[in-house]
Amino acid sequence: MNTQPEILSFVKALADADRLRIVGLLSLGSKRAAEIAEALGMHPSDVNRHLEQLTGSGVVSESGGVYDLNEKAIESLARSQFEGRRSVYVPEEDREQDVRKVLKTYLNADGTIRQIPQMGNKLLVILNFIVDAFAFDANYTEKEVNAILRRFHVDTAALRRHLVDYGLMARESDGSRYWRIN
Repeated sequence: MNTQPEILSFVKALADADRLRIVGLLSLGSKRAAEIAEALGMHPSDVNRHLEQLTGSGVVSESGGVYDLNEKAIESLARSQFEGRRSVYVPEEDREQDVRKVLKTYLNADGTIRQIPQMGNKLLVILNFIVDAFAFDANYTEKEVNAILRRFHVDTAALRRHLVDYGLMARESDGSRYWRIN
């Protein structure tokens, strides 16, 4: 089913500040058009015009002159837009099963880290994945290390510290030079 026209209609319906105010008010409970106009200080004809667009797009439903936010339709539209589209990281088949499971759990589809695991084996798996971005025969400044690590996660300081603590990289005591060990 192609939901593009539905999503386009939905977005257009919510692309107006007054309609968003109406939706916000209806999220608190059912209201008649006159109640909406009074609560929002709007002219009744403007409210009716906005309600027409909101009901036409399925955001709002009307029954007996009472308007409700159509939460089920909104949820259904949202689900259909993202159904089956969540891409995940797929590790290489040559890795061990438990390593592949950790990588799939903690990495986004693009190989960035979704969440840095706490200390332990899971963190070590992630660090071994990251350290492959560094060459064995190269020296790196802290700035260069941060630039490489930023490709994986914004918390470069934690990753840098973990790489050194777990013995995957070494550094000068003043932090001026880093290199890969394992």
